[in-house]
Amino acid sequence: MALEITDATFEETVLKSDKPVMVDFWAAWCGPCRMVGPIIDEISNEYEGKAVVGKVDVDANQEFAAKYGVRNIPTVLVFQNGEVVGRQVGVAQKSAYTEAIDSLL
Repeated sequence: MALEITDATFEETVLKSDKPVMVDFWAAWCGPCRMVGPIIDEISNEYEGKAVVGKVDVDANQEFAAKYGVRNIPTVLVFQNGEVVGRQVGVAQKSAYTEAIDSLL
């Protein structure tokens, strides 16, 4: 399962990580988000120990969604050394997400 990231834990979990980080910005009411969710969970299991994979519920945690210009969900951001290095808006194939992480490993 992907890590649950909140506004309170975002900086420590994402921005200060020494590993690549993939963050899925989603909401429970969002249909496409429910399609992406299981893919993100799979990736979380596959990359355990190599990358951090988490989810931010934008209804409960709006600070970093706003900071990174997340206007549509699902939006998946990839971070390296605290910087956004990848962005996928909408539903994509699993390979689109894994390639983004693989390029950083």
